[in-house]
Amino acid sequence: MHVMFYTKPGCLLCEETELMMQLLQEDYSLTWTNVNIEEDDTIHEKFMFNIPVIEKDGEVLLSGNFSVDDLVSVLKSNV
Repeated sequence: MHVMFYTKPGCLLCEETELMMQLLQEDYSLTWTNVNIEEDDTIHEKFMFNIPVIEKDGEVLLSGNFSVDDLVSVLKSNV
């Protein structure tokens, strides 16, 4: 599954989320594209209070502070 990962530099939650995704990527064939929200005003306005955001096909799957269990649940339901 390929997702968009909205983040920004210096975001600790974003760094933790990316580590979780790296740990799970083999088990769930997970790939992602990093999108720095600070590089696009529209995206920044949309997600500035919600990062990190994991989105697939235009649908936000997870945002903000979530656990590895939340991520696993989303990955299982989108396989």
